[in-house]
Amino acid sequence: METETLTSSFLPITFPAFIAVYLFAYFVVFRNWSPKLRPEASSCLISLAHGTPAAVVAYLSISEPYQSGFASQNTIFQNLVLDFSISYFLVDLLHFLVFFPSDVLFIGHHLATLFVFITCRYLVFHGAYAILALLVLAEITSFCQNTWTLANARKDDLPAAAKLHAMLSPPFYACYTVVRGVAGPLFVYKMGMFYWSGAADYVIPRWLWISWMAVVITAISVSILWISNLWLELFRERHARMEQKKR
Repeated sequence: METETLTSSFLPITFPAFIAVYLFAYFVVFRNWSPKLRPEASSCLISLAHGTPAAVVAYLSISEPYQSGFASQNTIFQNLVLDFSISYFLVDLLHFLVFFPSDVLFIGHHLATLFVFITCRYLVFHGAYAILALLVLAEITSFCQNTWTLANARKDDLPAAAKLHAMLSPPFYACYTVVRGVAGPLFVYKMGMFYWSGAADYVIPRWLWISWMAVVITAISVSILWISNLWLELFRERHARMEQKKR
């Protein structure tokens, strides 16, 4: 009975829930937005519905000592969190395939993330501690990032949005830099050293954890590149404004 409970899927509940949130966002919340912006805004709303809740429940699911091993068996609670996130990424992947099929970077990111989550959840039934700890780090900035993204989408036609975007940019960039540029790499190093020791090979095949590491390292590298470009853009804008004032 316990094994059956551990392997039972929550996707029949969580997947339709994210579909419903997306449709509600598209047809109700953002119905007055331009057709060009509505898909992106709807994607932001399901990201908001996923991000902070996922970070909180993921943290709770790995907070007990017996749940904090890189080779530990997934708990029922951890499986629920994994299914919650799998559902979000599936719905957001459908969003990109429908509205932005040429956005290879995000489609690739979502496919790779789903590979990690699905194999952890449904193939080996172990390793959720590491995956969910990374989820906490990835989603802890979600609320600020999605608010910033929505403000960025409307900053050209709404002064309030432009002001909010300008106000959020420095603290968001700083927080994102610390999480993705410092905390993330440190945790991935610890994770990699454990798996490299072979201590998890009896429950997580070597080819699989190597694949996980490749996905995670690539994602962190792209994140660091992205935030670095945003910092450069911010400094250029401020420098340009200072030069204008001098004239």
